Amino acid sequence: MTMWGQPPRLSRVSGANRTRQNFGRRSLAYILTRRCILHSVTLSVVIITHNEEANLARTLESVMPLVGDGKGEIIVVDSGSTDRTVEIAKSFGAKVFIENWKGYAAQKNSAIDKAEGDWILSLDADEELTDELRKALELALVFIREKTLPNSDGEWLHNLVGIRDPVATVGFRIWRRNFFLGKPLRWGGYFPDSKLRMIRKDLARFEPRLVHEDIAIPAGAIADVWSPILHHSYPTLSDYIEHMNRYSSLGAEMVVAKSKGKVRFSVANIVLRPLATFIYNYFFRLGFLDGREGLLLHLYHAVYVSWKYAKAWELSRKQS
Repeated sequence: MTMWGQPPRLSRVSGANRTRQNFGRRSLAYILTRRCILHSVTLSVVIITHNEEANLARTLESVMPLVGDGKGEIIVVDSGSTDRTVEIAKSFGAKVFIENWKGYAAQKNSAIDKAEGDWILSLDADEELTDELRKALELALVFIREKTLPNSDGEWLHNLVGIRDPVATVGFRIWRRNFFLGKPLRWGGYFPDSKLRMIRKDLARFEPRLVHEDIAIPAGAIADVWSPILHHSYPTLSDYIEHMNRYSSLGAEMVVAKSKGKVRFSVANIVLRPLATFIYNYFFRLGFLDGREGLLLHLYHAVYVSWKYAKAWELSRKQS
């Protein structure tokens, strides 16, 4: 795995956070004014949707500069939305496919199969690219295609996205900033929340899991991008509780499958494990620094853990 280097004109003494902020502003301003900016590799942005009217326009608007002017495409696989999701997607020129729900990983892999780009950028419908991240990814694709840039630009690019070898680089792990009740989270394990999101098409495949699906990490260099995706995940408590209820059911199925259908009623899993989860995330990982939102998030996340194991026991009992 390759990591970012320290920017040549910034001092380590200023601290990590300050370094990243200053670095993003100065390096991008420098690189993007150079004359060597070239057409980038064709990119396919793939998104799965279901009733995402409230989020989709924001997501698609943030990726348009990456795919506009024939540089790429947007693939949307919808699972029967009853709101304006499909209409919004088509208004941005997306290629829309309506398919029955097959599960998160299978649905995302179906979207990848329909893509024609050399590279895949997989996003959730409630995510958004910042200007800084979008420009970083665009420049990275330029560098990968052209294999080289003038020395000065090449050095700055190394610092920007961690690319050391444009031929060997097969994917980009991007930080993600999660929002809860409208507040960006910084602690408790919810930031930087790195995800492998941009990858070569021939290597792009989500692992077949019911929940918490990720792209399988391939052989080759994975570069890290510090500029985060903004994840507008849970604007209300009702959204979060509904999400955790659905995910705990899927998680329970995974527990049952792993235990081959034999799950005993366990006080340790239903009571002690959730308590330990709360203490670890809220205190040891400093979740309390996110204020009231942090308290509610980690409290209800612990409840999710309890639900998962209780549902696993219930499901196992029904099957037997």
